[in-house]
Amino acid sequence: MRGFIWRWVLNGIALYLTAQIIAGITLDGFAAVVVAALVWGFVNSVIRPVVNLIALPITIMTVGLFTLVINGFLLWLVAEAVTGFYVDGILMGIVGALLLSVISSVLSAVFDEK
Repeated sequence: MRGFIWRWVLNGIALYLTAQIIAGITLDGFAAVVVAALVWGFVNSVIRPVVNLIALPITIMTVGLFTLVINGFLLWLVAEAVTGFYVDGILMGIVGALLLSVISSVLSAVFDEK
């Protein structure tokens, strides 16, 4: 349970930083950050593996680049589901998902829970 909360906090910080850096991504307040981080974590752990499996042939043909499109689409989808979280289109979703994964990786490396 502690690991889940820790990942949730790190995802929230990464999401907030991504929204501060990219003009096409907006978060309206702390509640939007908390809910968006929770939904993003759910999407990453449950929905993304299924979508990646379904899109595996396209991903192989594009040498993995289609994964960027999947992640961008899923970030845009989370923004559509969460009130107060906005992504201006799929392109901003792709750029945001790329930056979000970089920031999340850096935060995870710096603040390792062990």
